[in-house]
Amino acid sequence: MAFADIDEVQAALAAENYVCGRALATVVFLSLKLGRPLFLEGEAGTGKTEIAKVIAQALGRRLIRLQCYEGLDASSAVYEWNFAEQMIAIRTAEAAGGTDRDMLKSELFTEDYLIERPLLQAMRPQPGGAPVLLIDEIDRTDAPFEAFLLEALSDFQVTIPELGTVTAPEPPIVILTSNRTREVHDALKRRCLYHWVDYPDFDREIEILHARAPEASEALSREIVAFVQRLREEDLFKKPGVAETIDWAKCLLALDVIDLSPATIADTLGAILKYQDDIQRLQGSEAKRILDAAKADLEKA
Repeated sequence: MAFADIDEVQAALAAENYVCGRALATVVFLSLKLGRPLFLEGEAGTGKTEIAKVIAQALGRRLIRLQCYEGLDASSAVYEWNFAEQMIAIRTAEAAGGTDRDMLKSELFTEDYLIERPLLQAMRPQPGGAPVLLIDEIDRTDAPFEAFLLEALSDFQVTIPELGTVTAPEPPIVILTSNRTREVHDALKRRCLYHWVDYPDFDREIEILHARAPEASEALSREIVAFVQRLREEDLFKKPGVAETIDWAKCLLALDVIDLSPATIADTLGAILKYQDDIQRLQGSEAKRILDAAKADLEKA
């Protein structure tokens, strides 16, 4: 299945409850059309990881996720040998006696003992077509891994010394995300189509909330979004993302909240703010000040 045009991309993602603007839909369409990796950068909680999930669902493809972290190396991302099973095979062979060493070595380094990690899995044929390979938070890794990834994504192949080279029969759909905790090398970015995923404006965030928390009333949804939009203008250590907006709405619904009040906000700040310094800053009159400003914005709209 392929998308015929940009409008079809937006419609397909909307069917999976993902509301996106035309700019994002355009770069997704071009990435799929041209077979180019898609590099999504932006603040945490703006929906970068989610876009990979919904593309996989919309296309009926398998999603393979490589979660990046500091110290991630090529062997952990591509494959590992099952040393425990290999040792059992060696002990069994030794107990039987008379095993040829070269024969045993050839038997140990076969696919029976191979543990496939995400990059190797993405090179394998998959039911329904090439998978969606999500390389999440690439900015958490270091330069050597970026260099390795550059080569792997250029040729869509990986080499296992004991078995040879594995080449993808059909290149996977590759989506890389970054929270910009550090700059990713230009050489990697140049091989991708790039899009900055920003916080949505008021109207789009209302659409997102309607899609993800449809039980919330129109009045409560507007108050929630107006408050979060105002909150992002504050000098916070970590501004709330769309994910936090949705979580907060669900928390308020669970408490049967009809409209926002300073007391309710104080009780549920842990759903939208994740740092104690930010939470302390909004205690008392600060929450009321922001809520009043948000309600004033709604009256002007």
